[in-house]
Amino acid sequence: MKKIALITVTALLVALRSVLSLAAQESPQTAASVSALLGPPNEDGPVVVRAAFHLQDINDIDDEAETFQFTGVLTLTWHDNRQAFDPNQEQTQEKIYQGSYQGSYQFDELAPAWYPQVVLANESGLYEKHGTLLRVRPDGTSTLIETVNAIARAHLNMRRYPFDTQRLDAVFAVLGFDRSEVVLEAQAGPDTVASQAIRIPQWELTGLRASSGEQSAPYAGKGGTASTFVVSIDVERQSFFMVRLVLFPVVLIVMLSWSVFWMDRSSLGDRINVSFIGILTVVAYQMVVSGILPQISYVTLMHGILNFSFFVMCAAVVVNLIVGELDKRGNTQAGDRIDYRCRFIFPLVYFGLLLGVVAVAFLFF
Repeated sequence: MKKIALITVTALLVALRSVLSLAAQESPQTAASVSALLGPPNEDGPVVVRAAFHLQDINDIDDEAETFQFTGVLTLTWHDNRQAFDPNQEQTQEKIYQGSYQGSYQFDELAPAWYPQVVLANESGLYEKHGTLLRVRPDGTSTLIETVNAIARAHLNMRRYPFDTQRLDAVFAVLGFDRSEVVLEAQAGPDTVASQAIRIPQWELTGLRASSGEQSAPYAGKGGTASTFVVSIDVERQSFFMVRLVLFPVVLIVMLSWSVFWMDRSSLGDRINVSFIGILTVVAYQMVVSGILPQISYVTLMHGILNFSFFVMCAAVVVNLIVGELDKRGNTQAGDRIDYRCRFIFPLVYFGLLLGVVAVAFLFF
């Protein structure tokens, strides 16, 4: 029995040695084969990845933080000859790998080769991918579809507020590869950037377009310049809220404050009271607007209208004091002439200033 056990152990050791020897001979080739599949396809030039984006919704536009949150579906298509297969042998016309980015056996373990890992270059705290789907055709054409929920930074120009329009850019780039290795190309055709009926509170969607570009990225590779796919979203602010809440009441209050020029010149106290009530009302509206607008360093159209309204009513106080002083000196005719002229000068100057502010805002900003 001992002899039989010894022979059995010896045979097992020989068999194990043979298996290890065979694995050692084949492992370099297997490792080399796998390593070749992990990089981009070897072509004469960079790998061209055609990109398209289907915008599903814009969740929020934050004026204070200058960010916007959006959701959509990103589609990437490229060609890799290494993934070509015989549909008759594989018994399928298309290989499909799917799953989520929280962990998927199909995509993470079974997907056989390289794919472009796209990041949001102007991300601002959130970039989530809830699902992914990879389709591979017999000729090696691969299509990667993934859902995106992200917050992106935006450069907002609010000088025309509340009549401003903004362009919101979502800039996608391939992580770890420069433009000499991988190029993102906006897919031609009407489906490059598609959208459903998107409704944004206080905003109106006016346009969608996609384009290709470049940006400096030291992490992109040897060249340090990454190819980008840019989704541009044009939006226009719905201004009626601010017009109804601030602009129309302020203009009406300023016009009512001109009633002092029809009042008896001897009632200086009443005239001053009317003017100061108008001034305090405009100051209150300035505080309301400061609570709505972000703390920006430049002057907006709204600020210009409120400031000119404030100065015009301050000028009415000065006119009241001048008329009152002339009345004390007994020069009533001069006071009457000033009141009569101010009935026309103040409206012309005020509305002229408003038109000038609007013209400057729309012509130069």
